[in-house]
Amino acid sequence: MILHIDMDAFYASVEQRENPSLRGKALVVGGAAAGRGVVAAASYEARRFGVYSAMPMKTALARCPDLVVVPTQMELYAAVSKQIREIFHRFTPLVEPLSLDEAFLDVTGTQALFGSSAEIGAQIQRTIADELHLDASVGVAPNKFIAKVASAYVKPRGFTVVTPEDLHSFLDPLPVDKIWGVGRRAEARLGELGIFRVADLRQTDLERLKQAIGNASAEHLHALAWGRDDRAVVPDREAKSISHETTFPADLTDEEVLRAILLRLTEQVARRLRRHDRYCSTVTLKVRFSDFQTTARSVTLATASNSTQVLWDTARDTLLKRIPITQPVRLVGIGVSSLGDSPARQLGLFDDTSTRDTQVDQTTDLILERFGKGAIRRGTTHHS
Repeated sequence: MILHIDMDAFYASVEQRENPSLRGKALVVGGAAAGRGVVAAASYEARRFGVYSAMPMKTALARCPDLVVVPTQMELYAAVSKQIREIFHRFTPLVEPLSLDEAFLDVTGTQALFGSSAEIGAQIQRTIADELHLDASVGVAPNKFIAKVASAYVKPRGFTVVTPEDLHSFLDPLPVDKIWGVGRRAEARLGELGIFRVADLRQTDLERLKQAIGNASAEHLHALAWGRDDRAVVPDREAKSISHETTFPADLTDEEVLRAILLRLTEQVARRLRRHDRYCSTVTLKVRFSDFQTTARSVTLATASNSTQVLWDTARDTLLKRIPITQPVRLVGIGVSSLGDSPARQLGLFDDTSTRDTQVDQTTDLILERFGKGAIRRGTTHHS
């Protein structure tokens, strides 16, 4: 069985934990005075006003004039994320982080030690609450897709178990946009076919679906509607690629905001590489526009790297030069591939032999691991 564990309003909850006077208040992380910047995270109190992550701060302040804005502390969140991962590893070595605040766990092989998958999920949720004073939502299911849907089924502090026997009864009533890959355009197209719930999609003839939305999309969506997903949980050390992406609640047009979000994603990818002493040779940037056209561009590095600065320079240049932002953006993501255990550096005659960026990253990581919150911050980190 697979667990998907998703921390509830992670950045905002950490800030409220660190400063109890912020508890119960509409709070966002990110932005700046005068309303510039972007919301990195919003507390549940802020969400009641329609404030969400990736929203321009000026919009958030307009919706909630009493909003409390605190600056991002990525080092703090990364340190807490490491503590959460350590809890995960007490119960299984098969942990696949998706970001600082969520991960898949395969507990199939450890149930003899710790009890059923549901009991393990409950123990993890309770341990996070007891030791870290943070809330997590847990989904337990036969595969990744259903586990992720289950973890979001009830929030915050959700706990949803989907067994193979009740798989269809769980999925069927859900709106079709709960299926991965169904955005607004796909939802509208499926609606024209009379498909509004997962049950409708599952019961639709596959050939008819192929004629309407194409072979690949039809097969993908149809399989998920049946609850089929055979992807394994792959720890970072064994992964062939690592990526982070985010879908915005409202389409974005502000390039400054997009760069800030892309930088945050890049930092997370780079930290995951360094955590397992891995290096990438290929960097891929993914952008999905408001019309759901998705564009991806890949760049091969001259030297394999796990440097935040190298990855950021590559991603930023790709965004600005190779993917023109001609319409609002719905999703942005960065991925790295062609992973190896060494930088495999082959110097040319005029190459710079300095490894300054890598040394900066390694020193920064060591300081953060030892001293935690706010001990050091990258000069390029966007914290507005």
